[in-house]
Amino acid sequence: MTERHEGCGWSPQAVIYEMNVRQLTPEGTLRAAAQKLPFLHDVGIDAVWLMPVYPIGEQNRKGSLGSYYSIRNYCAVNPELGSMADFDAFVAEAHRLGMKVLLDWVANHTARDARWIAEQPADWYERDAQGAPAVPWDWTDTAKLNYANPAVWQAQIDAMAFWLREHAVDGFRCDMAMLVPAAFWRETSRQLRALKPDLFMLAEAEETYLFDEGAFDACYAWEMHHLLCDVAQQRVRVTALRDYIYADRGRYPRRAMRLAFTSNHDENSWSGSEFARLGAAREAMAVFTFVVPRGLPLVYTGQEVGYDHSFAFFDRDPIPADRYVANDFTALYRRLAALRHAHPALSAGESGAEMVEIRNNAEDCLMTFVRETAGDRVVAVMNLSPYTIQAVYDTGVYAGAYTDAVTGARYELPPRVDEIMAPWSYRILVR
Repeated sequence: MTERHEGCGWSPQAVIYEMNVRQLTPEGTLRAAAQKLPFLHDVGIDAVWLMPVYPIGEQNRKGSLGSYYSIRNYCAVNPELGSMADFDAFVAEAHRLGMKVLLDWVANHTARDARWIAEQPADWYERDAQGAPAVPWDWTDTAKLNYANPAVWQAQIDAMAFWLREHAVDGFRCDMAMLVPAAFWRETSRQLRALKPDLFMLAEAEETYLFDEGAFDACYAWEMHHLLCDVAQQRVRVTALRDYIYADRGRYPRRAMRLAFTSNHDENSWSGSEFARLGAAREAMAVFTFVVPRGLPLVYTGQEVGYDHSFAFFDRDPIPADRYVANDFTALYRRLAALRHAHPALSAGESGAEMVEIRNNAEDCLMTFVRETAGDRVVAVMNLSPYTIQAVYDTGVYAGAYTDAVTGARYELPPRVDEIMAPWSYRILVR
């Protein structure tokens, strides 16, 4: 069964920004982060996803400040980040600029010293043989909630509703969404969309059932991200990425949006920055996330200024103030966001266009494709390889006059292209 909902009119052409408040500024506070919102708005960010802002548990705390994802109280603000008034001021400033605010929601577990452990019945948590709250995997600072208990479902939904009703948030990024029952997310979506019809729900998971009955609007494209890294490191060729795009098309409903990224908090802290993982392919892969079919592009903290650093996850490790300045990386993301906003063909979900390939002579290295809808056309020519390629392909009905989206110059796409393309080079043409 698939139940439709109004959905988020703003989301199909959106650019999402993941904000690590602890590391964004030297102060590491919501108040200081709010001062960065005009900068992000100028880049073209449409929605800011805040990593968890809630008080962090102290029992078995990791590092000096603990994990954002070890939550003591779902309805409060971590005093290290500021006050609830600071949070409200942050949301107000984002809304003033026309930006949405998404909260990170952790439904699977709480801190081991969470309020619910002390205040609620024992059966709100799964228990080990000794009767202590169970630890999921090696997350020793967390306690696993018991979703066999309907009271847990409603308490979670009520806590999420609190942020919608009282603090004007626009949606949720749901951590490890596949670890709790699918029926929980369907019920959550039903109740929350009754409060806010344009609610945006993003799942950190790839299971296709997450879109049943309108539970989620978007989910992660983890498989694609790992393929981008593999192509960059030449563990696989572009054919694997092409195969993924076609397979993905058949797995999900047409409206499903896929979060496309070259970095996020997990990848950055545990696998290195995009500079380390993607190397010389970094820029081309960033561009790809903005033009890939069904993609909803993500920018992670620091990428907007090209900060090449793997943040410490459990400690303060902020971007130095003198490094947070507009530069060529900022200009790149500004161009990419403008490209996405100006061209409905690049939308995610039902309003966007699928990929039509232009066959070429080097398909293990080159991707040449068109996305077109309602008279809006985007042509992407990308050498996703470390090799210099003599690129040859016939453009057929797509030949003609375009604008180069990167340079702004007029470009005449001939009926037959025969040109040398440098490693990791690309051309995005629009009309």
